[in-house]
Amino acid sequence: MRYLNEDELALASRFLFLSMTIVVIQQDIYFLQAGGFKAFKIKEAYLEVLKKMEHLALQERKSLRKTMQQKQIQVVKLDKNDSFSSYLFLCQGREEKRSYFNPAIRKKVKLIFEELMEKSILVDRYASLKT
Repeated sequence: MRYLNEDELALASRFLFLSMTIVVIQQDIYFLQAGGFKAFKIKEAYLEVLKKMEHLALQERKSLRKTMQQKQIQVVKLDKNDSFSSYLFLCQGREEKRSYFNPAIRKKVKLIFEELMEKSILVDRYASLKT
């Protein structure tokens, strides 16, 4: 049964998957800086894109967190196994448990990752056109 409305669920879900995407971006930055990607001859360009992506993602998550606080929305991780991850969405005394198939989570994180990559490149191109 659904206890959260579409907007509340969309907000909480975006926050959840964006947070996961930030972790992926930060891990990629760490491994690139640590020299884990020896195949790259020019790492700086990739690092620059990843750092812009991280900045955009952190800004969006900050905004989402503020909106979630105003609407009294929380996301709590319940459990995780090989196939599924469960989360509890709380909103003004109402709660809804949702389980996600782990490959579906990966797909959502990949989509957000690609979205952030496009935005970071577009922001860079727009800035270069202004000068």
